This record gives sequence, structure tokens and C-alpha cells, in this order.
Amino acid sequence: MANAKELGHNEPLIGQAGSRARLMTPALVLDLDALERNIARMKGFAEAHNIFLRPHCKTHKSIAIARLQLEAGAIGICAATLGEAEVMGGAGIPGVLVTSPVIADIKIDALMALNSQADGLIQTVDSMLNLRALDAAAGQTKAPLNVVIDVDIGLHRTGVPNPSDAVALVEAAVAAENLNYSGVQAYAGHIMHIENYKERRETNIAHTKPLREVCAALTEKNLTPAIVSGAGTGTYDIDATLGVMSEMQVGSYAMMDVEYRDVQPEGGGDWLFEPALFVRATVVSANHDSHATIDAGLKCFATDGPFPDFAIGAPVGSSYSFFGDEHGRIAFAEANERLSLGDAVECIVPHCDPTINLHDVYHCVRGNTLVDIWPVDARGQH
Repeated sequence: MANAKELGHNEPLIGQAGSRARLMTPALVLDLDALERNIARMKGFAEAHNIFLRPHCKTHKSIAIARLQLEAGAIGICAATLGEAEVMGGAGIPGVLVTSPVIADIKIDALMALNSQADGLIQTVDSMLNLRALDAAAGQTKAPLNVVIDVDIGLHRTGVPNPSDAVALVEAAVAAENLNYSGVQAYAGHIMHIENYKERRETNIAHTKPLREVCAALTEKNLTPAIVSGAGTGTYDIDATLGVMSEMQVGSYAMMDVEYRDVQPEGGGDWLFEPALFVRATVVSANHDSHATIDAGLKCFATDGPFPDFAIGAPVGSSYSFFGDEHGRIAFAEANERLSLGDAVECIVPHCDPTINLHDVYHCVRGNTLVDIWPVDARGQH
């Protein structure tokens, strides 16, 4: 929970029945009951498939949510950036895996400082040059650094581009004096939002082949990786059945968003997970028959994917579009539909990770009551 100075204008509403409806808007709203159900469902799935969870905090950026995931059996937390890792590790979150390479002396120095205090920190590496720099820096601090080797399985963002070079990098990590070889990582972010399930599954199986080859080659050299980390919300139910990964870096499942709602689960129907994150907004202008204006625009939502959708408050069939930095437009599907000044709507967020990064706090609700306000601890941590 944030301190009183950080809670904002809605702090007096905490604990008051019906306070969700009285929130000053725009407000990032987190339904704790839905969040907890999502966490429990992923826990149950992982246990049933004998695979570990190391959820990604790049989605929620919250110490409190990371702790909920750990309490539900996660073996650690992933962080996309050093800044996120510093927030999590500094709060005592164990087993933080930094999933992106850390380059440049000033960042490496910060990584070594974190490694000296964090419990079970793991750093991703995908180049020999970076591996040597990390080895030298860890030697100066006399605190060995755990590393995983990143294998490119088609995203082409980071990762060693072929199995033979990945094996060579693992061998270099094993030979390094100040590094502990912990395993390998591979992430197929380009597959997560393929909407058709059959296409997503076939693509994922094909693109996992290099990782399978790396693991087989390492086993032949008696270097079987203790950690094989990867997967995501879009492929969790596929990767858990392939027998390659030992742990999953799922993130968005805890919150869900419009992007994932549009991805087809196996067999169609509904996702195992439900929307837990919303932006609550208020109608600030209603002078036109065709639309109303709300106080949630470009500064409230990620703009790299679909538009927000409406969970409650808007007439059926209404659509959202951006109406400027501070405003959104609700276009009505029928000519006789209207919203009045002061009416409230709640929007399912379009892409949860960057949307959360636009907000300082979560307004945590159970039903219609605001029960707490949590900071977005790692907001803006690069």
C-alpha cells in the first residue's frame, strides 16, 4: 500500500460501501477478486502440468501482486528491465530473472549492486562480449552472478540466433570464473497474439524447435539446463504440453486485456482468465446525439493495439476512439441512445502492460467497494 501522500483524492473512499461508483476519474481499477481467481487458475494449471511459474512483473509492475503470485506457488518473478528488477529485488522478492540483456558499464555496475543484495537474481545473456563483461564485473564484486543464455526462437529481438552459438555461449558461461550457469531462456512474443488457435499452436511448435535442439545438445555435453524458461499468456497451454520448458514467464493472464480477449483459446469459448483491470471514466460532455466525451484519452490507454472496450456503463454496441490526450469518444450504435453528463463507464484496457505504466496507482476494489490503493511500484523503470 502506498503512503498517505501518494494515495490521491480517492483515499477517503477506502472502505466505504459503494465507493467504486464515486471514484475521481480517470482511475485505474483493479478487481482483486478477479485477479485472485486468475492467479489461482494459473497455479492450478501449472500444478496439473508439472511446470513451474515465474510470472512476469512487466505486466503489473507491483510488489503487492508479485507477492500474491509467490504466495500462490511461483518460484520467482521475471523482470523485463534492470529498473523493474531493482524494484522487485529491493523489496525482497526472491528469484528475479531479468529477461533482457544488461549492457553498458553504468548498468552493469547497478546490476552487480543488486546482485549483492537480491536473493537468487538471474541475468539473461545473449552475446559473448556481454558475458565477458558480466564475468569481469562479478569478479570485482566477488559475488557470482547467475546467468541464463537467451535463445532466439523467431522473435529476433534478443537471443542467440542459432543452436550451435547458444551451446558455445553456455560453455563459456560454465568456464567463466564468476558466473553460475543456470539454464536457458526463449520467448516467442511474436506468437502470443496469433488469433487462430490452430495456427498459433502450429507456429509455436515449429518455432520451439531451436530451443529443443539446444537443450538436447547441452544434455549430450552433460550441461542439461536446470532452468528452461519461456512461454507467455498466449501460449501457456501449448508450451506446458511440449516437454521442453521447465517454467513459464506468463504475465498478462493476471490482468487480461482486449488484445488477449481477441485471441482464441483451444476449442473456442472463453479464456480460463477474466478481465481484472479497468479504467473508470466519466462523461464530461454530452452535447451531441452521436457521441459522448469521457475523461480518459491517450494519457490513460496504450495505443499500440486495439481500442479499449466497454465493460460497464456504455450502451450496447458503443465504440471507443481517442479524442485527444485527455479525452475519449463514445460513439453510439443507435440514434436514440445517449449518455448524460456525469455518467461513468469502465473500459477493458487494450494492452495491459503499457496501460498500467501510464498510471501511478491501482484502485483496488472488491465488488463495489474501494478496499485499498496500491502503487504501480515499477512505473517508468527502464
